[in-house]
Amino acid sequence: MTPAQQPAPKKAKKDLMSRIPAGFVRAVLRGHSSLGLAFAALIYLICLSGSLAVFAHEFQRWESADAPQVTAVTPSVVQTAFESAIARSGSGVEHVYITLPSADFPRLLLYVDAAEDQQFLADAGGQIVEGSAFAWTEFITRLHINLHLPRTWGGFLVGLIGVALLSSLISGILAHPRIFRDAFHLRIGGSKRLQEADLHNRLGVWALPFHILISLSGAFLGLTTIIVGVLGMAMFDGDVSKVYALFTPVPPIDDPRPAPVLDLKPMFAKLPATGGRVEYVFTEHPTEMGGAALFNVKHPNRLAGTDGYAFRRDATLYDASPAAENNLGEDILASMGVLHFGWFGGGLIKIVYFALGLGLTYLAASGVNIWLARRRDKGRPAPAWERLWSATVWGQPVAIALAAITSLALADPTFAIGTWMVGSVLFWLAAIWVPARTITLVGRRFLASALVATAVTQMLTRGGGDPMAWLVNAMLVSAGIAALLPDLPTIRTLLRPTSMTSI
Repeated sequence: MTPAQQPAPKKAKKDLMSRIPAGFVRAVLRGHSSLGLAFAALIYLICLSGSLAVFAHEFQRWESADAPQVTAVTPSVVQTAFESAIARSGSGVEHVYITLPSADFPRLLLYVDAAEDQQFLADAGGQIVEGSAFAWTEFITRLHINLHLPRTWGGFLVGLIGVALLSSLISGILAHPRIFRDAFHLRIGGSKRLQEADLHNRLGVWALPFHILISLSGAFLGLTTIIVGVLGMAMFDGDVSKVYALFTPVPPIDDPRPAPVLDLKPMFAKLPATGGRVEYVFTEHPTEMGGAALFNVKHPNRLAGTDGYAFRRDATLYDASPAAENNLGEDILASMGVLHFGWFGGGLIKIVYFALGLGLTYLAASGVNIWLARRRDKGRPAPAWERLWSATVWGQPVAIALAAITSLALADPTFAIGTWMVGSVLFWLAAIWVPARTITLVGRRFLASALVATAVTQMLTRGGGDPMAWLVNAMLVSAGIAALLPDLPTIRTLLRPTSMTSI
């Protein structure tokens, strides 16, 4: 073959890329920008809160550091704690949810659904102890799941944000035909806007599988109510209970006659010896004749490996759902939650999810920064939007940190929500007058102070009985110090001794 006959791979690649019409790219880029701007604040907040929610179990340990650590329990211990929690809850007990100890959450936790909902921690002997308030963990998980709105509407909104995020990711790829070719191209030392644009695009490509997984699973989980409603109308004349019945055990026969507290011990004895670990027990009407209990048995070698066994009051098994018998669709549905939150594979997976989640949070923030910088470069600055966006980017982490302090001090998620809302509003009000640069500077310093104050508050109110508390506090202080790193040149200048010649 002569040289003239040799193929030209580079030219062929260039020709392939040129097949995408420039008009299409411009239209998609406009759509990408519009979609990102319309939902930027909510995407940023949901990604930030989701990154923190990955460590929900660690935060629970941090909040209950003064409570007994329980690594294993017997059925008799569970029964003792179960009866004690019901006795302390008074009348009207409908359900009791029992979380058994695990490696990442060494606690015996009981939540009683009664006239006044309460949660309790028990020691290794099943005795109820103090220190069962998880106000901060509840605050941050509910902020991510439903934005502290009514559960149905909040979850629906979060699901729509997941759809918007997924659409933004796809449009971002289509709007940049060279994005994969330039996956490791960073313009350093030039225009700040170009640097941020390159980092924005590179992060979007490097972690694209994670971004798609998180946005797709988040959209599905948030829109579950709508999906179930549509299936109910299409298949069961609007009866959504029949849709849920496809995936949940048959409810027990309702019999409201009073009865002694359910005895869980014989139910434990009848669980199949499959090598799994009982991680959760859900009891329904435990003080009525129609009482029943559902046991979830987790298998460590399966992502969606949770068996379900339901028992009547007399300990007869009336429903069994072994995970090994799931079909592919059931496995996908069962794994959606753990895949979304990173609650599988241990601490390393959580750290990876946290880092990637912060990267996704940065994508939301930098996308707006790039749009604002582009307007400035074109001579059409938007200072009001710059101030508002700076107030959002720095005000939200500060408000969340302040909510953590309130949670630890008052042990009530309601006060945490109030603190978060007040902190957010104060930053947005400051954006009316304060320049964006000043908001960034003050917000960074406030965040550093709030993170350190959170660690101090935890030690004063909960102590360091659990090693996880020391680890979380160390991370909080380290993050606070990291937030101050951009101020180091200013600090060094202030601390530098003045020479005699300059006086």
